[in-house]
Amino acid sequence: MKEKQNVFWLGLTSLLTDISSEMVMALLPLFLVDIGASRSVVGLIEGVAEATASFFKTLSGWISDRLRVRKGIVIIGYTLSTAVKPLIALANTWPQVLEVRFVDRIGKGVRCAPRDALIADSVEPRERGRAFGLQRGMDTAGAVIGTLLASALIFLFSRYTDMGILTQYRTIFWLSVIPGVLAVLTLAVFVKDVAAKSSAAGAGAVAWNSIDSGFRVFLLAAVIFEFSNFSYAIFILRASNLGVTVALIPIIYLLYNIIYSLLAQPLGALADRIGKKPVLAGGYLLSAIMCLGFAVAASPAHAWLLFAVYGVAMAITQTAPRALLADIVPPERLGTAYGVYYMLIGFVALPASAIAGLLWDRFSPFAAFSYGAAAALAAVFLLLILVPNRVRLKP
Repeated sequence: MKEKQNVFWLGLTSLLTDISSEMVMALLPLFLVDIGASRSVVGLIEGVAEATASFFKTLSGWISDRLRVRKGIVIIGYTLSTAVKPLIALANTWPQVLEVRFVDRIGKGVRCAPRDALIADSVEPRERGRAFGLQRGMDTAGAVIGTLLASALIFLFSRYTDMGILTQYRTIFWLSVIPGVLAVLTLAVFVKDVAAKSSAAGAGAVAWNSIDSGFRVFLLAAVIFEFSNFSYAIFILRASNLGVTVALIPIIYLLYNIIYSLLAQPLGALADRIGKKPVLAGGYLLSAIMCLGFAVAASPAHAWLLFAVYGVAMAITQTAPRALLADIVPPERLGTAYGVYYMLIGFVALPASAIAGLLWDRFSPFAAFSYGAAAALAAVFLLLILVPNRVRLKP
């Protein structure tokens, strides 16, 4: 029997975790700059963090297929992130932040692939777009709440205390542990494991020679797109560069997250109805337009508009690929296949964010965001022209 309630409880776990995460992440780029990091270093830190997560996504997904256990591995991942993320409050230099982000992303890497496989195992194939949309929508609702909390706390600390700005940041980082603990408890108590299906073919890792050529092109398109999907920190720094004040940075990030949260489930349901491939191609194209907008933007008003577009694009590009993958991969390989997908796009995170930061430092924001637009347009071409409507791993 399919455990549909798992989607809600996993969504609630994501919501609480993102409250915790965004209390930190909405302020982290500003914190890093205040302790001496350059824009390229900010991009480097986020790239290293995501590349670290990618390796563990592959490993944990494969292990969950082998053991036919998802929940226990997911708990380990969430617990690790919850335990270490607030330690950023102790950092005085950017390498110390990098160390904490490294361990935090190990936790994310451990949980992501088995969590997505658990979601896919818990619903019927025709409901996967909606299910992944619900999970992403709740996840991003947590980001909205976390960003609001960060903004409100900054306001209160600035108005009613004599704490310096760095002390304000550090206090908020410590408070972020509370929703993180609640997330782990929700996961442990309410989520039920759904045994992954097993077969001899599913017992091992997905080898390249067992992957359908169409699926390889799908992976290539996803990887190329990730070169345009560099860290949110670069977008926040661009908003600041365009004149958005420090006090409003959490709010512009909030706008992005509200739109992302509200549209993730409807756009996932749309992918179920009209096809995941055309919806995903539309998301890639919208991302290209957004990057071009950031390249030529000239005022704070442009930043606000573009962050709204950013939310729409992410609602598609972070939902449709996961639902599509669940449709084209045999159930006994879901954990491993999600791991391979996350590994490939995760490894791109390091050069993508680092290149964007370097292009900005050496040339201009126009160069950084134009590079992102070109990558997204290349992904649209590959997806529409070379990826068949339905591809599948070979037995």
